[in-house]
Formats: sequence, structure tokens, C-alpha cells
Amino acid sequence: QVQLVESGGGLVQPGGSLRLSCAVSGSIFGINLLRWYRQAPGKERELVATITNSGDTDYADSVKGRFTISRDTAKNTVLLQMNNLKPEDTAVYYCNARQYTYSYYWGQGTQVTVSS
Repeated sequence: QVQLVESGGGLVQPGGSLRLSCAVSGSIFGINLLRWYRQAPGKERELVATITNSGDTDYADSVKGRFTISRDTAKNTVLLQMNNLKPEDTAVYYCNARQYTYSYYWGQGTQVTVSS
């Protein structure tokens, strides 16, 4: 089992920045992918960013150049640095972990609202 707890969401003005954090605990040695997803009201959940065990990263086109995913292995944390935020980035952001066994785990989500 893996437990994921997100934090760092909030209200920010357009052009501002936020850093989301996801604390990972439990069977962390079986994890090979960590991801951030988001879901806006009335829309499907979408993949935002991925980081592998080797540190390779991938991003949705809509956030490339603005968001950065990283891992702090000492603290068992995955981070999402979000810069130049836009109103369309408003959503609930979820942390996701995939194990080598293809088991998936989700956090409870953290709300990000971009508004003036």
C-alpha cells in the first residue's frame, strides 16, 4: 500500500506561482512512476506531469515551460512547481503513484484557484 498526501494549493493571481507537494509513504520501493493530474469542474481528469525513478520527466503541452516536476528522495516527496499560472490552470490537483505491479494510488487532492 502507498499513501499520498498533497499540500500547497491555494488562491493565486494570474502570473503568480505555487508549489505543490506530495508526501509519499508506505511501500515506496515498489513505485516506478509519480505523476500529477488535475481535474477542473465539468472536465475529465488530465495528466499534467510525470517523473520516473531515473528522473526522466514529461509534461502536458499546456504546462510545458511553466511547470516543473521533481522528487526529493530524502523526504519521499514529489513536487510540482507552477509558474506563470493562468485561470485555465484552476483545478483540483492530484498526486498519483504507480508501482511495478501496475497498482495505482491517489491522494485526496489539493485545490488550485487562479483568479484576480
